[in-house]
Amino acid sequence: AGAFYWVQGGVRGPAFWVGLLPILTGSIYFEFWGSIINALLVSGVLVYTGLEMEGDLTLALVIAFILIFLSLIFGFLGRSLMAHMRKNRTLWIDSEERKRAIQNERMRAIYELTSTLSSTLSYKRVLDSALDMSAAALNPDVDETLSDPLVGVVMLFHGGKLRIGSARRFTSADMRVTFEGAEGVLKRALDDGEPITFKDIGYDPELGRVIALRNCTTGYCFPLRSGFNVYGVLLFAHPEPDYFTLERIKLLDIIGRQSVIAIQNARLYQDLVEEKERMAEVYEEARKKLARDLHDGPTQSVAAMAMRLNITKRMMSKDPKAVSEELVKLEELAHRTTKEIRHMLFTLRPLILESQGLTAAIQAMSDKMMETFSQRVVVEIDEKATQQLEMGKQGVIFYIIDEAVNNARKHAAAETITVRLRQVETGVLLLEIIDNGVGFDVKSVSESYDKRSSSSLGMVNLRERSELVNGLLQIDSKPGKGTKVQVYIPLTEEAADRLHHARRKR
Repeated sequence: AGAFYWVQGGVRGPAFWVGLLPILTGSIYFEFWGSIINALLVSGVLVYTGLEMEGDLTLALVIAFILIFLSLIFGFLGRSLMAHMRKNRTLWIDSEERKRAIQNERMRAIYELTSTLSSTLSYKRVLDSALDMSAAALNPDVDETLSDPLVGVVMLFHGGKLRIGSARRFTSADMRVTFEGAEGVLKRALDDGEPITFKDIGYDPELGRVIALRNCTTGYCFPLRSGFNVYGVLLFAHPEPDYFTLERIKLLDIIGRQSVIAIQNARLYQDLVEEKERMAEVYEEARKKLARDLHDGPTQSVAAMAMRLNITKRMMSKDPKAVSEELVKLEELAHRTTKEIRHMLFTLRPLILESQGLTAAIQAMSDKMMETFSQRVVVEIDEKATQQLEMGKQGVIFYIIDEAVNNARKHAAAETITVRLRQVETGVLLLEIIDNGVGFDVKSVSESYDKRSSSSLGMVNLRERSELVNGLLQIDSKPGKGTKVQVYIPLTEEAADRLHHARRKR
């Protein structure tokens, strides 16, 4: 700067202002003392050039004093500027460290959530963990998490309705609320199968009934869905309008997907346990049914034959001519008993089902009903429909038909029982067992299920066997009007989802 100043002619040259540059740079990089030292050096150059160039000394001294005065001002300004910059840098470093800490805490929460969800098959623990870990991940600060008015709830389908599985900040009255999932936010999330954010919760036709959600202005709903299986929804809401930022939404998406996997595993395990218990109940019921049938049929017949033989033995000495007639009756009773036993063996394991298929097995059952019990059973089977059924399902359908036909024979006093199997739409078969008997009150029989009365056990067996083929059972009957049993049988997962989704809408 001094050389440039000298070349340009000193104080009276066009570059006299260049003396300010060292003072400015000194004040910025070295603050107060850097500005003063640079001002003294520049002043020395001015005085020296004033001595070398005649007549410039006085002006050089004046400018030197001005520069020293400016250096004091620039020094203080430089010190303030650098202090402000250091403070901003410290704040920026603290902010970055806090962001890293928050990110690490969120990753830790996600890791703990994943570890917890993958290590448990308990429904309750899965739901509680999903809500607690979500709150911890959204607000890693413990104090903020405790004071944050975030509302969270997991709703699961049970009995065709959405019910509260677990919730945070819900009142006891809110915990008892059920939802149809047929309107508003819930319907959109379940139908689209994609997470959505929403506002104006108080105006939602279903969520507006929840007291805990009325103070919230924005919400996030994640459908708990895997393939065609819809388990429910994961929902969060908050009073702040802009609470669900893109980063928080991505975080909740991760938690939601992990929750779906955990709920699916818990549901599969629960289904396995229930299926095991149901198979044990079915086995026990089959044993009891066999005992009842043996007692009511062959056992009574054998007892009757023993009694008749005793009577015949006495008649041989008193009335030998009547003995032949009694022996004929005994022979008829023995033949009838043999037919009953064969019919029971046929229903226990219909070999014709394995060798010739469902249609032949149903027709054989019809023939045996007429031969054994004089019960007329009309069979109307679409052969193309049966060809679409795998062997496992054919066996279950045969036992559904056997159960319904025997119920009608024993309780309905029907003249004719009709069995139909046909395809009603793509991927769905309809099985119908119709009788013209006395009918019954479906509601009262269903209510007696918990009492395990004999009249309700038949319906229980029909319902359980329908569930084995993922079917939908409907029973229509009125006293004096006969009975119609309908079972809709899906052939594919898509058809099953469509069938049960239509049932939920009804």
